[in-house]
Amino acid sequence: MTIAGTLTDYDLKLTPPGNLTDQQRAAWEAAYGPDNQAFLAAGLTGDELVRWKYQRYIKDYLRCVASLDENIGRVMQYLDEAGLDENTVVIYSSDQGFFLGEHGWFDKRWIYEPSLRTPFVVRWPGVIEPGSMSDAIVSNLDFAETFLGLAGVESPDDMQGRSLVPLLQGRTPGDWRASFYYHYYEFPAVHSVRRHYGVRDQRYKLVHFYNLDEWELYDLAEDPLEIRNCYTDPRYEPVVQQMTRELLRLRRLYQVPTDREPVEPPDQ
Repeated sequence: MTIAGTLTDYDLKLTPPGNLTDQQRAAWEAAYGPDNQAFLAAGLTGDELVRWKYQRYIKDYLRCVASLDENIGRVMQYLDEAGLDENTVVIYSSDQGFFLGEHGWFDKRWIYEPSLRTPFVVRWPGVIEPGSMSDAIVSNLDFAETFLGLAGVESPDDMQGRSLVPLLQGRTPGDWRASFYYHYYEFPAVHSVRRHYGVRDQRYKLVHFYNLDEWELYDLAEDPLEIRNCYTDPRYEPVVQQMTRELLRLRRLYQVPTDREPVEPPDQ
């Protein structure tokens, strides 16, 4: 997943996709062909090559963002023109966040903040105060129940999230979740990110790469970039114990299939 080592020619748009129509291929060649020829002629190596890869990657990403912005704007304009804007809830989210060079990486999959945190923007005219924000911990498990709640439909008992409607109305229930469970299974597979699960609360994050039995703990207040693993630091032993208990609780709550159970915290 490193920009320096594993961005492929396909990722970098040096090789065109194989499923383009003639019209799409012509547009692709017009967009990338001249720059690709200039790149090949330059014969870049070392740091200059890494910088070129990053610039190609980040500019493509920003073009995607601009396209999303434009086309979401088209949807919003249609709602306004059709007189549907006042009784339509619009929600924008994503599957995960995305690394834009942090830790030298691209793509997503990790529990680390750039890919764990995801966009979640909602417009609900007459209910949500424009520009307001909430720091409550929410999950994509909550989406379905939120949609049901907005439609006035009761959620089935076996659903594992919670409706976000109270948060959207500006009130956080006293028993709202204080932590978030994450699990990545897809290994061996694309990008070769090792299987791991973990828990994050408002300050700490505990991670277990369970097939390697490697643990990490981050204090996000002191180390927001997640540079220093505090797991073996004696000062954080109580935090390790508390976060491991919370991890076990969430795995039981969500009935997570067991690859291998987490190691119990020390002196529990």
